[in-house]
Amino acid sequence: MSEHDANARFIRESIVEPDPIARARAHAIELGAAPVSAAVGAQLAVMAAATGARSIVEIGTGAGVSGLWLLRGAPQAVLTSIDNEPEHLAAARQAFADAKIPSTRARLITGRAADVLPRMNEASYDIVLVDADAENVIEYVEHGLRLARTGGMVLVPRVLAGGRVADPVQRDAVTAAYRSLIQETQESSAVLAAVSPAGEGLLQLISVADQG
Repeated sequence: MSEHDANARFIRESIVEPDPIARARAHAIELGAAPVSAAVGAQLAVMAAATGARSIVEIGTGAGVSGLWLLRGAPQAVLTSIDNEPEHLAAARQAFADAKIPSTRARLITGRAADVLPRMNEASYDIVLVDADAENVIEYVEHGLRLARTGGMVLVPRVLAGGRVADPVQRDAVTAAYRSLIQETQESSAVLAAVSPAGEGLLQLISVADQG
């Protein structure tokens, strides 16, 4: 086993997932909702806590796993979560209820992100999580940077595409989109960008200039 593999395994096995999130994860897997890993979830919680987040947008609800991690780090935040799968939203609503999250702190919107995001207020959110429709990730990140306040964060899990991004032979549309996103954000003067390799990878962007 390589040092990289050993580190990844250690990180994966060291995380203790709270019971409500573990139950939501099991339900998400049953639904085929592909929840973020516990390694990424723990990072989401830390970032939500570090930013003192009070207003969060999540593009892609799944069955509530990522939302629960975010609210674990920001217990006073209001989460707005967008998904076009009613079954996934219903599972998330139950997961939030099981975790005793007040309904006033979890606003669930059924619809296509491309239709909902343009109607949301600019520079009004502390964190925007982009975890839906990988082929549209660049468009969603552009929306996220518009919605995030200066100093706010845009977070993109799965950005390493299961190792495909690092493999120059892989040229499918999703892999190419993630590669372009990483490169463009690294070169941009409007954001600070970093990629964490833990879990399935997490791109972290901080808006440092007005996007409008």
